[in-house]
Amino acid sequence: MSTRPIIGITTQTLEAIPGELPRCWVMSQRYVDVLTSAGAIPWVIPLSHDMTTLRAVYERLDGVFLPGGVDMDPAVYSESRLPECGVTDPDRDRVEVAMVQWAIADRKPVLAVCRGVQVLNVAAGGTLFQDLAEWCDAAIKHDYWPMEVKQRQDLVHEVTIEDGTHLASIIGAGTTTVNSMHHQGIKKLAHGLVVNSRAPDGLIEGVEGRDDDSYLIGVQWHPEELVESDPAMSRLFESFIEAAAAHQGEVATR
Repeated sequence: MSTRPIIGITTQTLEAIPGELPRCWVMSQRYVDVLTSAGAIPWVIPLSHDMTTLRAVYERLDGVFLPGGVDMDPAVYSESRLPECGVTDPDRDRVEVAMVQWAIADRKPVLAVCRGVQVLNVAAGGTLFQDLAEWCDAAIKHDYWPMEVKQRQDLVHEVTIEDGTHLASIIGAGTTTVNSMHHQGIKKLAHGLVVNSRAPDGLIEGVEGRDDDSYLIGVQWHPEELVESDPAMSRLFESFIEAAAAHQGEVATR
């Protein structure tokens, strides 16, 4: 039997195309490929309404990965929707919040990217800017959507990794340059989290848990697109899989 850790990857709703395709749950193959290369067995998580089934899926996981995607529904963090808020996926919100809260309670490793770091913050009790213009007119550009001019792997702005954080111990403290594909961001930081990185305009670019003995890390950029060009981003995924393997071993010895 393989001892490779099982990593759950949440999905997103693809609405039905009448006459062609029923409603589907989908997710980018890129996340699956990168996690597989780092040593994981990926497990794609359905957005089922059967919470008993979802809990059974969760119990079989050694770690939870939260990928990028559409905006969160502001109702999840008790705010009214603004016109600037984009497409949302309430089923995904429900499943991801549950997975994060279960994982935090069980100290199961979590790695979150882009939308994922926002979900992590909300699941822990924080809130979001529904659009960064709401936060600061002087904010730098963060929404470099992939198109002819910019690609997903293009480096577009700096972030400063805070010294003494778990993230710094993995990829190093100081300044690095990242890709960026978001128009929302963390507003109120959840009580149980600390900031591990910021953009030049002060926006929170990453968070992690306060507990040094658990793996709970989120970043606002897309490191999965940078693993071939930046060894530090490869180390981020490797560290997550190592933490999941260690958790797997701890569970096995109980």
